[in-house]
Amino acid sequence: MTDWGRIAEDGTVYVRVADGERAIGSWQAGSPDEGLAFYTRRYDDLAAEVSVLEARITTPSVDPRTVAATAAKLKESLATASVIGDLADLDRRLDGVLAQVETRRAAIAESRAAAATAAAERKRGRVAEAQRLSTSTDWRATGDRFRAIVDDWKKIRGVDRKTDSELWEQLSAARREFDKRRRTHFADLDKQRTQSAERKEQLAAEAEKLADSDDWAATARRFRDLMTEWKSAGRAGRDVDDALWARFKAAQNSFFTRRSEALSARDTEYAGNLAEKEALIQEAEGLDPTSDLEGARRRLRAIHDKWEKVGRVPRESMHALEQRLAAVEQRVRDAGATSRTVSVTESPLVIRLRESLTKLESRLQRARAAGDDSLASETEQALTTQREWLAQAEQSAAR
Repeated sequence: MTDWGRIAEDGTVYVRVADGERAIGSWQAGSPDEGLAFYTRRYDDLAAEVSVLEARITTPSVDPRTVAATAAKLKESLATASVIGDLADLDRRLDGVLAQVETRRAAIAESRAAAATAAAERKRGRVAEAQRLSTSTDWRATGDRFRAIVDDWKKIRGVDRKTDSELWEQLSAARREFDKRRRTHFADLDKQRTQSAERKEQLAAEAEKLADSDDWAATARRFRDLMTEWKSAGRAGRDVDDALWARFKAAQNSFFTRRSEALSARDTEYAGNLAEKEALIQEAEGLDPTSDLEGARRRLRAIHDKWEKVGRVPRESMHALEQRLAAVEQRVRDAGATSRTVSVTESPLVIRLRESLTKLESRLQRARAAGDDSLASETEQALTTQREWLAQAEQSAAR
């Protein structure tokens, strides 16, 4: 007999319980002490299982549900266990394990709830960012960011299904809004590029037609206008734009190269004309109307004829030459004032000036018709000077 059980004379084995004792078996294989030792060892084995559960419940990685199921099963088996020992103690210890299980379950639930809340907040943050990005016009960077947000979204776990679905719909709506705006933008861009390509094709074709023009002033103005129109036409696709620009630029360069060569040749011609007119001026300034008035007049008329045939000189030199020639003509008129009076219609100088005016007027008409603003302006100045000389000559001849 022990404190926790006994074996009766008939071999029945009893264990002490709270309300007395309970028969747990029969021992016939040996002495009563050997029987008591056998059933005590079985108790020790049961107590060892309880100790294992007590240790496991303190391990963070252990699932408390598994521990609870084992503890409940052991607790239920105590009422019929064929062991000798303090079963009430084992029952209390198992109650302790089950209490710890509930504590662990509550902690885990709280931790999971906190994790779910944190995960939901992370996803709400992604939704807020997506909604901000939905109005962006940085198409490439924003598209990349949306893909990163979706990848990150898939890694965030622990949100309840209802909340997760609601948040995902908000995120998807922001993505759809951005994608719609991006598609509209690129559709409009394609349309604009097509229109720009068509307009630049027209400008390049016109430039190619103008490349062989000899109407330097008008064509140069038109090329300047074409360049302004080109800049306002917008961008076509890069390859198309580059190809059209190459055509336009080649035509423009061709024209301005030809113009530069022509103007260079003209400057050379003007320089030669200037030398010839300088020589004529020197010849005119060498006349002496006081000793031979008629001879001076005849020679001056011949100089005038040559002067008109020589052609144009650089604009910056023209006025000074005209003034010098006018001074010679005035000197001849002054010399004639002391000789016999001649009628206006008889004056050789008046006749010559009128002929010169007629030629200048014809030149002005041609310059205006050709759109040569430079020549037209120069001719108008010469006409003004010649008209003043004619008025002076007519007054002198009438005296």
